[in-house]
Amino acid sequence: MGNNTNAKEKFIETAYKLFEVKGYNGTGLNEILKESGAPKGSLYYHFPNGKEQLALESIKLAGEKIIANLKRTLDKFDNPIDGIVYSTNEIAEIIDKNKKMHDMSISLIALETYDNSEVLRTACEKVFEAIENIYFQKLFDYGFNDDKAKELAVFISAMTEGAILLSLTRKNGEVLRQVGKQIKILTNI
Repeated sequence: MGNNTNAKEKFIETAYKLFEVKGYNGTGLNEILKESGAPKGSLYYHFPNGKEQLALESIKLAGEKIIANLKRTLDKFDNPIDGIVYSTNEIAEIIDKNKKMHDMSISLIALETYDNSEVLRTACEKVFEAIENIYFQKLFDYGFNDDKAKELAVFISAMTEGAILLSLTRKNGEVLRQVGKQIKILTNI
């Protein structure tokens, strides 16, 4: 039983890493098999619906990691805006060093699948909503009213996701740093 679970986890972790960098369409099942080192026969045993089911599990894993990282970072700060600015700078540093994503976004898979897989679109939507809810709760707890906290949460999420995309395209984190500065200015804190 342990080997079965390990193979499943290997598939999910490998798919998650490859989808994050290469996207859904740019990653084939043979590549996932090769990278994971898991037995070929176990792929369809664990994921009878194939690549889409594996992608669904990898989106869930990505969401868990992104949310855990965000919560951990924001929990270090009394002022949520300071935490958000710190988070954008932290992501910028990762991009500066690695020139790629690492546990920071599901944007690539969301863009590739929103129009052709309702299952994956919905999974991505749930991750984005969970991220917005973290921002909302921190802002609300800090004293923003319900409506303002909701608006800011969506704004911060959209700005951060867009900045990640631009930073990756430019191969440096400067756009994320600029977004962090602007979030602080626009929230008047």
